Amino acid sequence: MLLTGAQIIIKALIEQGVDTVFGYPGGYVINIYDELYKNSDKIKHYTTSHEQGACHAADGYARVSGKTGVVIATSGPGATNLVTGIANAYLDSVPLVAITGNVPTNMLGRDSFQEVDISGVTMPITKHNYLVKDVTKLADIFREAFTLARTGRPGPVLIDIPKDIQLATAEYEPAPCPGCQTPPPPDSGALEKILELVKTASRPYIYCGGGVISANASEELLTFADRIDAPIGLSVMGLSAVPYSHPRFLGMVGMHGRYGATKALYESDLLIAAGVRFSDRATGNKAEFMRDRKVIQIDIDPAEINKNIGVTTHIIGDVKTVLGALNAVLEQQAHTEWMARIQYIKEHPDNNLEMDPNMLTPQSVIEGVCRRMGDNVVATDVGQHQMWTTQYYQFKKPRTFVTSGGLGAMGFGLGAAIGACIGNGFKKTLLITSDGSFHMNLSELATAVSNNLPVVVIILNNRVLGMVRQWQTLFFDGRYSNTTLDRKTDFVKLAEAFGAKGFRADTIGEYEKCLDAAFACDGPAVIDCTIDKDARVLPMIPPGGSIGDIILR
Repeated sequence: MLLTGAQIIIKALIEQGVDTVFGYPGGYVINIYDELYKNSDKIKHYTTSHEQGACHAADGYARVSGKTGVVIATSGPGATNLVTGIANAYLDSVPLVAITGNVPTNMLGRDSFQEVDISGVTMPITKHNYLVKDVTKLADIFREAFTLARTGRPGPVLIDIPKDIQLATAEYEPAPCPGCQTPPPPDSGALEKILELVKTASRPYIYCGGGVISANASEELLTFADRIDAPIGLSVMGLSAVPYSHPRFLGMVGMHGRYGATKALYESDLLIAAGVRFSDRATGNKAEFMRDRKVIQIDIDPAEINKNIGVTTHIIGDVKTVLGALNAVLEQQAHTEWMARIQYIKEHPDNNLEMDPNMLTPQSVIEGVCRRMGDNVVATDVGQHQMWTTQYYQFKKPRTFVTSGGLGAMGFGLGAAIGACIGNGFKKTLLITSDGSFHMNLSELATAVSNNLPVVVIILNNRVLGMVRQWQTLFFDGRYSNTTLDRKTDFVKLAEAFGAKGFRADTIGEYEKCLDAAFACDGPAVIDCTIDKDARVLPMIPPGGSIGDIILR
């Protein structure tokens, strides 16, 4: 059938199973939006307040649903507003397809109105991108883009479509969506090397990241841990892969990880790393991190092997498939003394702070709301509140934690919570944020209100840029350069101005009442929680440090 480029785009999206997209209309995508209007019974479009918010929403939607997120923006500033969101998806390995409009092909390179070489701008932060110059190739480009985004190590792909390509016509032939392909079996020789190391280890330790969640490999991971009788530590991106209450789970590893998780890792003689990239925040001093232990690395991306840490052996493949293959042949291991030592380490307190039972602290705020959330989705922004969430929130099942792990993008949270809420079937969704992060993209409250989304926003408000201030306290002799904000924003009035419900809490008693009221709301609610500006994230291993440098108080 003969269709315009804009019509082919919509047909291709439907072909790929897309029923939800996020974006913001503009002149150079107006034809695409006209076709969205005609197909609104098949694809639901969510208009955000800003393109960055739309990209973060597509990201959050993808993480929670397991589908590929889709975002649409116009040329020039619309396209460049996506850049932070695309970079975030790239560093956290989130499947995302970004569709941008551009000036007609005969105007490219002429500094035309709202022209930006967005494919050039995003080349380092996408798995691949396209500048479409032939409408006859458009459908196949979309098919290839979605395949790239969701296979192998997932990530973002950008398709830039000039206006004349949207208007041009071509024959369109439907093609079935290929769906999920069965990963190839892991290399038998590599499996044998891993089995030998596992069998001879006395103190094995499993360290996992977001690759376990992407591969839906939580069940295989827990079976593997039981089979080799080992504890589990997770990266930021790996949180929720293992239930908080599981006896083998020690917590997050690294700079702000739980003491027990990091201490046990340093005492291990074999580290089995699955779907994790050994970030500098996780390893600290690499020589100390590697001392006296062998390392097995399991990853789907060959580029990750030996990139940050030199490993003893490795296997390239889908984490679920590899762990399943290991489980099928592994004999039951027993490490009684090691697991007794793990239990002793787990009981060591993470810090030596005494809590006032009436005082509103980060821990009391997070644990209080955790008791009400069940197994619903939690999103965060970036900063101290993010790390407190990783320490104190008790995640129960995979794909319930949405955070900016690799890029650390302040302003990520609200857009991501909106997308996560939609991707999770409009169930109650929590955003834990701070006054610093929330100020960055608070305009997305309008999106949450317009769509009556049940998003509860909790602001840990200390009127400072807390994480930077903490570093200034510890490493810069208390020179608080531009981190004491003392902004006068009234978040209760702000929420009400947007059409949401607003509440404020200064004590635990007030907070509990605010939670009752916020969770009774059908739509968005904001709780402004006053906390001490000098509250710190502890434990903390200084940059480049090791377990011997850990700060507990």
